[in-house]
Amino acid sequence: MEEENSLIEQRRANLAALREKGIEPFANKFTPDETCAGAREKYEEGREVALAGRMTAFRTMGKSIFLDIRDGSDRMQVYAQKNALGEEAFEVLKKLDLGDFIGVKGTMFTTRTEEITLKAAAFTVVGKALRPLPAKWHGLSNIETRYRQRYLDLIANDDVKQVFYKRSAIIREIREFMHERGFIEVETPTMQAIPGGAAAQPFVTRHNALGCEFYLRIALELYLKRLLVGGMDRVFEIGRNYRNEGISPRHNPEFTMLEAYQAFGDYETMMELLESMITRVAEKVVGTLVIEHKDAEGNVTRTIDLTSPWRRVKYKDLICEKGGDDWFDVTPDERRKHATDLGAEIGDDYEDFEVTNGLFEKLIEPTLIQPTFVTHLPKELIPLAKLSPDDPSTIEVFECCINGQEIAPAYTEQNDPVAQREALQNQAGGEQQKLDEDFLVALEHGMPPAGGIGIGIDRLIMMLLGQESIRDVLLFPQLKPKTASTEG
Repeated sequence: MEEENSLIEQRRANLAALREKGIEPFANKFTPDETCAGAREKYEEGREVALAGRMTAFRTMGKSIFLDIRDGSDRMQVYAQKNALGEEAFEVLKKLDLGDFIGVKGTMFTTRTEEITLKAAAFTVVGKALRPLPAKWHGLSNIETRYRQRYLDLIANDDVKQVFYKRSAIIREIREFMHERGFIEVETPTMQAIPGGAAAQPFVTRHNALGCEFYLRIALELYLKRLLVGGMDRVFEIGRNYRNEGISPRHNPEFTMLEAYQAFGDYETMMELLESMITRVAEKVVGTLVIEHKDAEGNVTRTIDLTSPWRRVKYKDLICEKGGDDWFDVTPDERRKHATDLGAEIGDDYEDFEVTNGLFEKLIEPTLIQPTFVTHLPKELIPLAKLSPDDPSTIEVFECCINGQEIAPAYTEQNDPVAQREALQNQAGGEQQKLDEDFLVALEHGMPPAGGIGIGIDRLIMMLLGQESIRDVLLFPQLKPKTASTEG
């Protein structure tokens, strides 16, 4: 800490020295004409360019200086000579610190070691760094610091930056895919009077002017279905949801979902849409359908093959594979005991269907590494879907599992207002959805049959980019605020 304070003190002194010379280091008076990557791609000896970036390396060699600047695209070596810059400017350059932002004008050339380099004719200081770069630019490994101060993580670890560049590319490709399929992108309220569309604990806020409480949305579903009622036949939204629940490698209280609804479709329509979307995104952005996940040493721990067709299997069949062929024939007490014996975490207050689902979530879902559509889940789990005509104890739904976790559920949506009201009123389980009367009124005006899907964008990106924690695909994951107790 003392060393860091000393460095900060020195940098503040350097700042004062610049101002004494009449140089304002925060005056934005420099505009680059291209990026470092662009200058490399268009390299031509003697070509004049103007580049700007953060100084990340500095080597003094008598009357010349070699330094590196880095922008969002790449790095560029800069060669500065005392004779070319003039003595005064050269002395100013010598006083700059790693992390400072500078603009440089000059000509391109290649060194004896074949390094593409910019020979400086003039430079401008445009941003002073008053704190040193992390780990002297050699990397930043402390996990907590990386998450709390993501800006330092991005500076020090280029592979981290590439994850977020690819995240952006994935979302862009998804949008393009949906538009090509004739879907309209919409925006629905993030503050809602009634949190609906999922069984989850919401965050509560208050609208002072209206004098009432609102909830941060837990799902996009109910407002998007209102649009189906209104005649918008294909709609989607990519937006934030908020759930007041725990934090884990797979859960963050604030997360990104894509929800889409297609009139005159069903769960099988959504199955084809999801498989086509993910395979296209993998090919275009990642460049392969075979995704490798690696450990910290770079060893491949699992390989995921996204090649079509993906496996389709009924929920009950998976349960019987794990729990025995007689699972649904024995008594609820016997099921509870058997699930516990197998190692599932079963709460004392679990209802019978929750016992079965506990077996699925703890012992089956983590084994579904390759893309798998698990279909026909118990009706108690999802009150917003239609019953299966072949087995009324199940619903027309799938959960797409990849890499041992659910990526996307999809339903044949319930459009019968009477059946929908009954299902919501009779829903089982510890956390029930609140009854949204306006949504039910909307259904009574008539909603077309439809397929709907929700895609966990963060989990999808984790899978596609080989990341094992949701925090590694969120720029600013939720953390407990630092206090005196957490710091000590």
